Amino acid sequence: MRLTSLGQVPAGLRPGYDPAAHGVGILHLGLGAFHKAHQAALTDLALAASGGDWRILGVSLRSPRASGELHPQNGLYTLIEKGAEGTTARVVGAVADAVCSAGDPEPVLAAMASEATRIVSLTVTEKAYGLDRAAQGCDPSHPAVAADLATPRAPQGVLGLLTEALRRRHEAGFAPFTVLCCDNLPENGVLLRGAVVDFARRLDPALSAWIAGEVAFPSTMVDRITPAATGATRAEAATLLGCDDLAAVETERFFQWVVEDSFPLGRPDWEAAGVIFTDDVSAFEAMKLRMLNGTHSMLAYAGFHAGDAYVRDVMADAPLATLVRRHLAAAAATLPPIEGIDTGAYAEALLRRFENPAIAHETFQIAMDGSEKMPQRIFAAIPDARRADLPVRAFAFAAAAWLRHVSGRTHDCAPYDLRDPIADRLHAIAAGQDAADIVAGLRGTEILPPAVARDDAFWSEVTGILAPMLSQPMTDVIVREAARASGA
Repeated sequence: MRLTSLGQVPAGLRPGYDPAAHGVGILHLGLGAFHKAHQAALTDLALAASGGDWRILGVSLRSPRASGELHPQNGLYTLIEKGAEGTTARVVGAVADAVCSAGDPEPVLAAMASEATRIVSLTVTEKAYGLDRAAQGCDPSHPAVAADLATPRAPQGVLGLLTEALRRRHEAGFAPFTVLCCDNLPENGVLLRGAVVDFARRLDPALSAWIAGEVAFPSTMVDRITPAATGATRAEAATLLGCDDLAAVETERFFQWVVEDSFPLGRPDWEAAGVIFTDDVSAFEAMKLRMLNGTHSMLAYAGFHAGDAYVRDVMADAPLATLVRRHLAAAAATLPPIEGIDTGAYAEALLRRFENPAIAHETFQIAMDGSEKMPQRIFAAIPDARRADLPVRAFAFAAAAWLRHVSGRTHDCAPYDLRDPIADRLHAIAAGQDAADIVAGLRGTEILPPAVARDDAFWSEVTGILAPMLSQPMTDVIVREAARASGA
């Protein structure tokens, strides 16, 4: 029997409110495990605390899998939270329904254009937006952007959907919804605003001007480690519920959501769920990107090639755990002070989270899309380190570990796929090359910030670290690097 109603759910696991009594006010693009564990779960707590018509219509943009799991369950799913101190679970009622826009965007566009929709939130990963960071706009060569510019009334991509829905609302005389980006991008609201305004300008300059002047794009910082759900996740949910839940998700106990408070049409009482509202998200973004995400990338590339399948395995590997601590300290040193935040305490909290024995977060999963993640997670810290005359060895090691992964070498591991949106270009740079040539090839790309690309001393250090990684076991390289970091 499959979960379809709250009547099947044990009393202690039910939401603290009647979901049917609350209307839909949020549409979310990019329905997946992270959204269910983060924004939807916190909206569920806000509804329990203060009510309101803030339930969510979840939208899958490509694969119908997520919507196919949730729609038959009337949006209900089990949230399993795991920590060293134990496991808790509850059924979330914040998602009213789930649909897939692939092939037929009209139902989603109609929902976005509805006056009832006051927030459109997104977790689609950077590659889905079609951003041009240098131009602070959209990339017209991006496949989804190009397709939607050609057929703007029937869009499939993110920028096209947002623009067409806003056009319909403007034409109907409705106030625009707030666009809430929840992806790991620095100044994500600013970036998305620039891309939507630019996309609209290519179709209708007047519409673009209206979007620029009237639509709110608050920036956010999100943080919650959420592994992909497995059969074990679903089995645990079935034991708890007494019925099958194909949409169950597991996550850590910790979460953080920092949001710029700009919601002209209102928002849920997210404060009641522990959300932090601020006028300046950027400092929190930098802290999270450099300390959590940057360390994650380093340990993922090094750990995967050292045979550590999960982050918790990395932390049980003493030499690699030493490099994790080094990276956290190096990243923290590049940050400006944040009122009320102790970066040393934050680093200790991250170590405990990485060690969490109940969370199976795959290093190979974290390692994907490195060309999009490394610039803000690793390379952005280097100019700040240089200005403060700080060592950059930790960042050089992270860059070398990424390039070792890009190389595709199998001298110390089984063959693996390079899961990256520009995998072909990276293969062309790295295939069969020595360390110096790989570094030279990378420095000639637009992946790197110009100041970093010109930093000869940094890349000399990267080359020296990368060379043994290309032919020796990663475990040996890590042991030597940890000894160096410890001063041994």
